[in-house]
Amino acid sequence: MGEEGGSVTLLCLTASSGVPLFCRSTGAPSKHQLPFSVIGSLNGVHMFGANLDVLLTAACTANTHVVWRVFHNSITLIVLSAEEGASDFALGRLLDNTFSAMVLILGLEELVNIRNIERLKKDLREGLEAFVAAAESRFGCLVVGGQLALATEPWWQLAPQELLLLSWLVGSLPPPTARDYPIYLPHGSPTVPHRLLTCQLLPGLEACLICGPSPALHTVETELVPRFWKPLLEPLQACVRPQPHGLPPGTTLPPGVLAFLLIHREQRSSQSSVQPPGSGGEGLSPRRRARALRHFYALVAARYFPWEGSPAPPQEPFQAGFPHRARHCYVVSATHKAYAIHAPQHQLFLLLAPHVPTFALRPLAARALQRLTGDAAC
Repeated sequence: MGEEGGSVTLLCLTASSGVPLFCRSTGAPSKHQLPFSVIGSLNGVHMFGANLDVLLTAACTANTHVVWRVFHNSITLIVLSAEEGASDFALGRLLDNTFSAMVLILGLEELVNIRNIERLKKDLREGLEAFVAAAESRFGCLVVGGQLALATEPWWQLAPQELLLLSWLVGSLPPPTARDYPIYLPHGSPTVPHRLLTCQLLPGLEACLICGPSPALHTVETELVPRFWKPLLEPLQACVRPQPHGLPPGTTLPPGVLAFLLIHREQRSSQSSVQPPGSGGEGLSPRRRARALRHFYALVAARYFPWEGSPAPPQEPFQAGFPHRARHCYVVSATHKAYAIHAPQHQLFLLLAPHVPTFALRPLAARALQRLTGDAAC
């Protein structure tokens, strides 16, 4: 675990779940960046001690000094130093200054809210699981503003086309407080109908179920919804608050990013924004950014990053001689540049300002993927 050349590595994670927020190093080449497994181990040993009422503050190996610090039960900072003469005091002061710098830029409330978001997700997930089980179903989700926000595991296992069509259907139906709608699943059940039940929990927020002959819609609306969702009114209200940037609190993207689409391949979910923090009014309008990003995604998905099970894309002449598929691609135009990464667990599509140097697109996209996923190994 030692670092070479007097290097220092700084890690930032959420205190409640250990999700990495960023990793920064100085004095070490990029190939020596800490892998995700090491980051998890460093955080795990600290959390293990905390569960036993043991506060781990520092540790030493033959050539590395490690210091941990938790701030407001929300942010965990870890520093590893191979500098000669590094002390607990100096490294602790570095962590204090780092957190103060984060407060300077983001504000304390924004940083503390990271913990609240993790708790919110956990509460809503537990509430949804209990609600779906009480309705004698396995398929349930929450739809916010026409977008799938949270779902049970069987719902995520539906075919991607079915996930998309169900979200569109819920968003296109008239807005009564509850609905009982017959549906067929094009891939899972094209001949046997099911019932799609929807109940409005708050304006813009609906709970959806796919079930059989029971329960009755009246039972769901008058008994199950009050029982399971009324105690979670505050998390539900937080869920429908607008998130204009489409980014978790504390997450920033490299300069020059105008819009992004991040696809979580295993979860079959995505997040996107055409106005990420720092993009301001630079370049294209949000509507034109959305159109350009959509066209770039359609091009790349059709030719270079096909989904498993989809027909083989048409090959351009230069592709015929290569045994492997593309993992990176980019487009340059007069109004913008675009870059895409095909990673094992994610696909990232970026729209960038035209002034971003073409040679810098790949490292910039790699940093953006790391910040969006919290995976230092990206």
